[in-house]
Order: sequence, then C-alpha cells, then structure tokens
Amino acid sequence: MRIVFMGTPDFAVPSLEKLIENQYEVVAVITATDKWGGRNNKDLIISPVKACALKYNIPVLQPEKLKDEAFLAELRSYRADLQIIVAFRMLPEVVWNMPRLGTFNLHASLLPQYRGAAPINWAIINGEVETGATTFFLQHEIDTGDLIYQVKTPIQPDDNVGTVYERLRFLGADLVLQTVQAIAQDNYPKVPQTIPQELKLAPKIFRETCEINWQRTRVEIHNLVRGLSPYPAAWTTLLGKNCKIFKTNLDFDQALLPNDFREDAYEKMPYLTDNRSFLLVSCQDGYLAIDELQLEGKKRMTIEEFLRGNKI
Repeated sequence: MRIVFMGTPDFAVPSLEKLIENQYEVVAVITATDKWGGRNNKDLIISPVKACALKYNIPVLQPEKLKDEAFLAELRSYRADLQIIVAFRMLPEVVWNMPRLGTFNLHASLLPQYRGAAPINWAIINGEVETGATTFFLQHEIDTGDLIYQVKTPIQPDDNVGTVYERLRFLGADLVLQTVQAIAQDNYPKVPQTIPQELKLAPKIFRETCEINWQRTRVEIHNLVRGLSPYPAAWTTLLGKNCKIFKTNLDFDQALLPNDFREDAYEKMPYLTDNRSFLLVSCQDGYLAIDELQLEGKKRMTIEEFLRGNKI
C-alpha cells in the first residue's frame, strides 16, 4: 500500500514516524513551504514534518497552490493508494479524491464535536473534562466525513492546551496506525456523523479571542487561560502594558492572606495584592489568583518574581 502523508507541525511527526517504524511505504510527504525566520529573518525554517521526512529520505513536496497542475501531475506520479492528513491545510477535491482507497484525516477532537481549526483550545476553554482524537474520511465539508476510529483522554483540572496537545500527538499516532492497519485489511468502520443537539465548534483563535474579560466568572476566565496556555496565551492590561497570563489559580487559600486582605472585606476592589507573594484580580463572582505571567518586553515569570520588580 503506497501512502502519501500530509502534515506540517510537530503534532504530525509521531504519526509519520509510527508509519515508518511499522514499515509502511510512505512514498512522499507534502508539507508547508519553508519560511524565513529567526534573528532578522535570516534563517530558513523548515517544518517539523519536512525535517522528519528528510531524516528518512522520503521525497518532499511543498506546493504553494494545491490546484497547481504541475503539483497535481507530480502527486499522481506517486500512485498513492491512500493519503493521510495530520494537521495540514484544507484540500481541494481533486487532491483528496485521488487515491483509490481515499484520504483520511486525524482530528484532535471527538467528532462531530469541535470541528474546526482549534479543537484542543476550545475543548478546554469550554470546560470539557474529556476530549480525544478521531480518524475520518475526507469529504466536501470540513470535518464532516465518515468516522473510522476514536480515542478518548480526560482533561485534568491542571491540564492546559500544551499538556493535552502533547498527549494527543502520541494517542493520535497510535490511532493513525490502527486506521492504516484496518484499511490494509479492508476491515474498518465507516460511521456517518450524527449531529448532536448542541454542536460545539472550534473556530480559529484570533487576538481578540485571547483578551480576558474580567466581567466573566472565575471559572470561565481560568478555563480561558488554560485553553490558551502556553500559546497563543490569554492577555490583559497591567501597569499600562499588555500582559500575557499563563497560569491562574482557583484554589488559593484565603486563610493565608493577612486580615487586611481578606476577600470578604474588599468585594469592590479591582485587585488585592501584598506586592510580595500574591495578586488576586476581581471577576464577576470573586477573585482569581494570577500565578504566572509575562509583561510586555519581559520574560515569563511567577507572580513572586514579578512582584519583586513591579509594585502595583
């Protein structure tokens, strides 16, 4: 079975490596074009998937346009039986409909919930206690094709998007291998997606998505911070500058606060701090403790480190 693999970020690398380790014939890899970056944009940066492909001497295609005739002719020349998509861009039908066995995608949610570009982020922002990964066959509308397999993982209270992303990289790789094995044996499910009464989507994250609205509840803000940490990070304004918030704490111990800082005595104060060890910010239903942050132009630091150099 000849396989063409499509992906770009490090999320896709374990899936590609899993196929290679199990001696599947990956005849080509398609990934994003190289980018200039680094100091003064002088370094040519290749995608993690391209780096992996080069390591195993797999041909790499980097089309700017997926409908380009020269690219389509080169893709056909590989005579793929199956195409696998992990964290790549949307494909035109002329591409995903090319192999005789079709094209399947790995999506980092339990479809049909959280269709879209940022499924891990939105699952955490919405306070879900479980997420997972799904393999499904591509069809015209994004993330709507027939389901093949799913795997679930809990979202723990101390998880953020970084920790869940890391887990799903490897759970997803196992799922990709399971799916390929089943397709090779012509013994796999194809289950049409059933739309639930409450369909939750996962649209792209923009800067305005990340701004903290302190009029929301403590839990809502805490989940927003978790769902955007470490990247792109929730942000607010502090000391007249933009400030990224990486970690908050719902369970700070009020008994540790001096009597002058007890929450019940300061219901209308915008924040409480001793300028040494804690910073509590007022929300709709109480105070939320800030544990890790990064002021514009500074490094990421704990609240204790921050308060040693910044008095509020």
